[in-house]
Amino acid sequence: MAETTYDVVIIGGGPGGYNAAIRAGQLGLKAACVDKGVNGGATLGGTCLNVGCMPSKALLHASELFEMAAKDFAGLGIEVAPKLNLVQMMQQKAESVSALTKGVEFLFKKNKVDWIKGAGKITGPGKVEVGGQTLAAKAIVIATGSEPAGLAGVTVDQKRIVDSTGALSLPEVPKSLVVIGAGIIGLELGSVWRRLGAKVTVVEFLDRITPGADAELAKALQRSLTKQGMEFRLGQKVTGAKTSKTSVALTVEPVAGGAAETIEADYVLLAIGRRPYTEGLGLESVGITPDKRGFIETDHWQTSAEGVWAIGDVTLGPMLAHKAEEEAVACIETIAGHVGHVNYGVIPSVIYTWPEVAWVGKTEEELKAEGRAYKAGKFPFTANSRAKINHETEGFVKVLADAVTDEVLGVHMIGPQVSEMVGEYCVAMEFRAASEDVARTCHPHPTRSEALKQAAMGVEGWTMQA
Repeated sequence: MAETTYDVVIIGGGPGGYNAAIRAGQLGLKAACVDKGVNGGATLGGTCLNVGCMPSKALLHASELFEMAAKDFAGLGIEVAPKLNLVQMMQQKAESVSALTKGVEFLFKKNKVDWIKGAGKITGPGKVEVGGQTLAAKAIVIATGSEPAGLAGVTVDQKRIVDSTGALSLPEVPKSLVVIGAGIIGLELGSVWRRLGAKVTVVEFLDRITPGADAELAKALQRSLTKQGMEFRLGQKVTGAKTSKTSVALTVEPVAGGAAETIEADYVLLAIGRRPYTEGLGLESVGITPDKRGFIETDHWQTSAEGVWAIGDVTLGPMLAHKAEEEAVACIETIAGHVGHVNYGVIPSVIYTWPEVAWVGKTEEELKAEGRAYKAGKFPFTANSRAKINHETEGFVKVLADAVTDEVLGVHMIGPQVSEMVGEYCVAMEFRAASEDVARTCHPHPTRSEALKQAAMGVEGWTMQA
């Protein structure tokens, strides 16, 4: 079969891959995106759109409203008796996901991107094979993403022991659910099923939850989730799991040493992180060797092989969809002869629990380790007018700024809708703003965003509303 020649061939159709393809089309490059699709090859969007970020947010939103209707509406003068329809909840999730994935297909057509269905494999410099068809490319971009990481002794069968994909489609609300891993994925999906009625126990190897988050933020989140009914077993390792038709028996023992015990649950969610999906890509054909964990090393998204680039979860750094999107644009712009740039110090992280958690930049622990002098300003949502009248006063905003220059170095928030507010500080930090710049910027009243201003005022000790 004759070769088809492209300026750029992208392997992978997730947030990194599809954004790279769209940007390539915008810049006038002849682009193809090779992706086997999800749901039997029917949809683009990778893990994020199909079995990750988007469906989990759909369930988080629905379950949050369900719990609010049961526990909070009466206090607002709204009397209802909510009844769970799990089938419909799953259906609305599927409909939302379908609309998003169809949107990606539309954008491909709009920007003249070819979707080549199938699993792509590099067969040599400038060559990608897809189902017997060979694509010739001036540039190849690897954007194959990641998959759930496994754990020795715990076999995921997507029946009783599930990973993040299986946890999005449980056929019933478990009476009991054990989550292995107290990271973002485990806490979000654990929150969904706890709200719907499950007793949730989180088992974590470390002595804290959400590694990577500011320690004060992590402690506040753990207190809140514990108050909501989630149980935490920290400093514990899972050494085995036995399944029956109706339950799972987990063997757990203290990391520091001690007697093992057995925890019984209807279902177990394994959520200890993700690993890059780099096997079977033919990397050896162009001399690329991933590291022991499967990551591909890059220099400004360029691999060790000329003409081969890599972005997103297959590269080092946070495994976040928006990080992949930024790299996608920068990588393609570089390929097209422009100047691509990603500021890795200003990539936000969010945990979509209730309360939400969001942060960007350095934590206090990182600044102390660097020996960098800093000042901190902190403002509680208990003192925020909008949070008060909405009965959502849990949490705070903390701003860290350089002790000499006042440049904002990190911002850490826990509270209502903070996922929507952290972007303000991303912009501020991108322009290397001082905390005073935010403190002296007029914010609308009454809004939760005033907490961002008040926390910035607190850096210099002139918070006025707390």
